Order: sequence, then C-alpha cells, then structure tokens
Amino acid sequence: MTIFLYIIFGILAGVFGGLGMGGGTLLIPLLTIFLGLDQKLCQGINLIAFLVMALISLVIHYKNGYLETKNIYIIILSGLVFSGMGALLANYLPSEVLRMAFGVFLCVLSVFEGYKAFKKN
Repeated sequence: MTIFLYIIFGILAGVFGGLGMGGGTLLIPLLTIFLGLDQKLCQGINLIAFLVMALISLVIHYKNGYLETKNIYIIILSGLVFSGMGALLANYLPSEVLRMAFGVFLCVLSVFEGYKAFKKN
C-alpha cells in the first residue's frame, strides 16, 4: 500500500509541477501527513523529484519558445546562493519548526492566490 501511495503522490506532484504550481507544494504535505515522514526527509525527496521534473519541464518550455534568458545568470547566481543558505538553515532547525514554517507559507500563499482570483472577477 505504501508503494502505491508513493506512486500516486509522485504522479500528483509531477502533474502540479508541470502546470507550474510546484510539485513540492503538494508533495511535502502528502508525504508528511499521509506517510508520516520527517519534514527534512520530505524536503530531500522533493529536491530529488524536482530535479527530474524541472529538467523535463525545461526541455518542453524551451521547445515551445517560453524561455526568457535575459538576466538568467543573475537569477541562477542568486538562486544558488540563497538555496545554499536555506539548506544550511534547514539543517540546524528542528523538523517541527520547518513543518510550521511550511504550513504558514502555504496559508499565506493560499490567501494571496485567493485574493488574486477574486480581484480578477
């Protein structure tokens, strides 16, 4: 049953990642809530899955002409620096703190997206 859930969660994360939402936004809560995995472990699983999903999405977006390469080096450099800093910080924080911070992030994100949806209508 656990293997089946991993497959289903991977499919869901892949679909949401391909849509641009970010598979980790769904994958991390699914793994922690339904499989009881540690937050740090889920973040590591998400990073590995993200590499594969991002590579496939990058190729598809490139073929469709949706890549903007202007200032790409600034984005890559800042992404590398701050992801490294975030990984070091996450290494020292307890999993419970990370879980709460991620929950707050998801709540703020949902309020922001809800506001944008209502503003359009």
